[in-house]
Amino acid sequence: MAIELARRSISVLQLGRPKRRPELDALRGLFLVWMTLTHLPTHLSDYFNQPLGFVSSAEGFVFLSALLVAHLYFRQAAENQGHVREKLWKRSLRIYGYHVLMLLFAFTIAASLASHTHRPALVNLLDFYFAHPLTAIAGSLLLIYCPPLLDILPMYVAFMLLTPPALAFARRKRWSWILAASGCVWALAQIGLRAWAHNLVVHATGLKIPLQQTGAFNLFAWQLVWVLGLWIGACSAEGSLPFARLPRFIYPMSAAVCLFFIGVRHGWLGPRLTQDALGVQLDKWQIGPLRLINLIAFACVMYWSRRLIIRLVSIEPFLTLGKASLEVFCAHVFFVFVGLALLYGEMSQLHGLLAAILIALTFSGMLLVAIREVNKQARNRASKVGPCPRDAPSAG
Repeated sequence: MAIELARRSISVLQLGRPKRRPELDALRGLFLVWMTLTHLPTHLSDYFNQPLGFVSSAEGFVFLSALLVAHLYFRQAAENQGHVREKLWKRSLRIYGYHVLMLLFAFTIAASLASHTHRPALVNLLDFYFAHPLTAIAGSLLLIYCPPLLDILPMYVAFMLLTPPALAFARRKRWSWILAASGCVWALAQIGLRAWAHNLVVHATGLKIPLQQTGAFNLFAWQLVWVLGLWIGACSAEGSLPFARLPRFIYPMSAAVCLFFIGVRHGWLGPRLTQDALGVQLDKWQIGPLRLINLIAFACVMYWSRRLIIRLVSIEPFLTLGKASLEVFCAHVFFVFVGLALLYGEMSQLHGLLAAILIALTFSGMLLVAIREVNKQARNRASKVGPCPRDAPSAG
């Protein structure tokens, strides 16, 4: 009798736990590999930098992260909003901790190496820190100053902090209000909202940090990618994906749109339809209007071909890399710094054996970090579950 009650209790607890989607972890792992090959200073970055039109690994990674968060916690938010808020805020604090560790590495080891070797790639990366060290340190801790490569985690912290109230509001009201507000903020971002907000922050803090030193990402534009991910993830948790309600003709039309943007990206459609000619409309950092169309069309095509994509990516090492995405992301940044430290003179990329060694070491290191973190997560889960019911002492 006691064993049966224990089994039922464990079943109830398991039903209440959010269930991860391994295919989403695998996709995140794929985007991490894509991001790494784009960021490493080798010739491969030329091929992996937006090869599928104006869609990068960053958009996919941010969208999938938001989708997974909402999928895991949207239904829980209805039952225990405080618990979800606490978990996501703890997650934000953890991301912030990793960001501080990366800043510590950049401002000590990387900066020391740059000042002694005068490697242009590293010096340019930290030029504001070298010119104004105290302002840079204070601004970076406040998530205002964001050197290149170290600007995505501050964005994650901000979005993660805003996620609990967004999920709670969507539960009480409707997603249409949040989507409309997010769309309005994105539109304002196209006409200078970021510069206006930056001036307010500089005035309030007294930290004279130039706008271009606050990170490449326009958070007011990129929040739309995060909110769309939350919306799709919440719908998947409820068992109703918006993509499934679209007319069938939308999918081949989306494929045609993607092919058009691939042609623009690679300059196949003439001098008037190039990335340079369309300029800000395709801008990555503020998600220009044409880029947004490309992203939506790409998402529709991904859903249309989801069975094939899941079959292709649900393999190792993508699954393991995706399960430890935060730690793997930080590891990839470390190896990118190593690659930049190897550049000298006018060299902008590594070639030959040196590039091959860097790539091999990078992915070996990332995989080792991922395996360690996944094993740690498994041990933590096992310690929380405790002994199996069959091993529990009977209660008479």
